[in-house]
Amino acid sequence: MPNLTAQKNRIPKDHFWPLPKPKTHNGKPRRTGVEIEFTNLTETETAEIVQNLWGGRIDAETAHEVTVHDTELGTVRIELDFALRDRTGSIIADKLLQWSRAVVPIEIVTAPLREDELPRVETLIDALVAAGAEGSQDGVLYGFGVHLNTEIAGGTAADILPVVRAYALMEDWLRAIDPVDPSRRLLPFVDPWPRRLIDVLAVDGPSWGLDDLAQFYADLTPTRNRGLDLLPLLDHLRGEIIAETIDKEKLKGGRPTYHYRLPEARLGAADWSLAYEWNRWILLERVAENPSLLNELAEKWVDHRSALTSLRSDWAKTVNEILANAPIWT
Repeated sequence: MPNLTAQKNRIPKDHFWPLPKPKTHNGKPRRTGVEIEFTNLTETETAEIVQNLWGGRIDAETAHEVTVHDTELGTVRIELDFALRDRTGSIIADKLLQWSRAVVPIEIVTAPLREDELPRVETLIDALVAAGAEGSQDGVLYGFGVHLNTEIAGGTAADILPVVRAYALMEDWLRAIDPVDPSRRLLPFVDPWPRRLIDVLAVDGPSWGLDDLAQFYADLTPTRNRGLDLLPLLDHLRGEIIAETIDKEKLKGGRPTYHYRLPEARLGAADWSLAYEWNRWILLERVAENPSLLNELAEKWVDHRSALTSLRSDWAKTVNEILANAPIWT
């Protein structure tokens, strides 16, 4: 039986697997917005790299918010990922920015991209590394991530629930085969889903509608700080239910995407690529498309939780065994 490392090594790093459902219900290609965090470059330097690769026009709205308009891949935003960026100009804010510049990341946010455009983001990452960009592995205080905002195939419970249940049942395994960087674990940005939420998704999820999902999710995990943050999607699909439970300040507007925040940003590391992180998400969608496999995971979860002790590490090993010979790897 393959161990966790062996399973990780089965995930390609040199090419992007296709989405199991490449198009939305209206026949258009599903798109994915990519957010990349890193340090050791300025916002202006980053914008110039984007422009050199993809063309476009640079617009520096502030010192820490730069947009490259009309590129070959649409609008690209570059900004300092720091709450004080909007308060620059005061002595205290400027001093804090200067002091924290080494550990506060720059963030690139792309427009929603087609699958065939994602390799061009890999090329952008290579250019950033060549210019000196540093990722999570380059500093003990670096806790940088890559966010994938993959468009949903459709807005029904039949579209959404299998993907949500697959993530719930696979999250511990995804973390175990490639543990989150220690500096990210110290921060709340990618906390795991609570086991109580997994319990109800495993048992009751198949019969849920979107109202049920929105209500249980809002009640059991009313935060955006998760490896998969469903609040933007649920705000889009069931905004009234979410607004009843979640403070508006925690919401940044609904959108029809899965906001997948778990991936690391190990720019320049030999064992890492954007394709690798994308392909981990594809494994999840492949499980979601296999009802018998998804049901097996759910049944094993119930058995796992009924044991006298039920450690998340033990569950990851169980998932590893189930997925080892599952038809999800090619």
